Amino acid sequence: MKLLLTSAGISNTSIRSALVALLGKPISAASALFVPTAIYGIRGGGDIVRRVINGSLGDPFCELGWKSLGLLELTALPSIKQELWLPLLQETDALLVGGGDCQYLTYWMQQSGLAELLPSLLRKTVYVGLSAGSMVMTRFGTTYGNHTLPPESDKCLGWFDFALHPHLDYESFPQNSLANLEKLATTLPMPSYLIDDQTAIKVTDGAVEVISEGNWKLVTPGF
Repeated sequence: MKLLLTSAGISNTSIRSALVALLGKPISAASALFVPTAIYGIRGGGDIVRRVINGSLGDPFCELGWKSLGLLELTALPSIKQELWLPLLQETDALLVGGGDCQYLTYWMQQSGLAELLPSLLRKTVYVGLSAGSMVMTRFGTTYGNHTLPPESDKCLGWFDFALHPHLDYESFPQNSLANLEKLATTLPMPSYLIDDQTAIKVTDGAVEVISEGNWKLVTPGF
């Protein structure tokens, strides 16, 4: 099982090298599917999807030079025969899961059947998360509330027994100062990784490694 949980994408050489190592091949020889679903849970989501795909917003993600790039919209999958989309998913080298609203993403991962399929898919495919797309795999998720999902919907899948807080000290999110994120982390029952946009968490068969050219901190409950 191979995952690369990023704050903002493939933002530096170290994170790119980690991705190539997980793929076991150059990016130019690898296929990718982009999951934009979480982005629709935030204001202006449609335009943000366009900008993430064409590379005009944030760090490289979709436009890294993949051999091929497709879209996998989770909200459409329940109404489509699985035989039409599952083979494509099984054959892809990287699943790129974009940021946005964790609760919205979790709900549609579950409703589409992707959450159930991930354990078998990730024996071969590399999961590459961006912001909420990374957080959803941990035990802590945030929501913007711009949806009509049942209030009891899960905010994350909880695959790993830690929380991930991206965009540390990002100027557009003043609430993400180190002091504020540390304060939040101390209220949670699990360890928390606070990571800036130059940092990612690499998970290989359960082994966790921090890949960083920036700033990060691990906050453990009780300390």
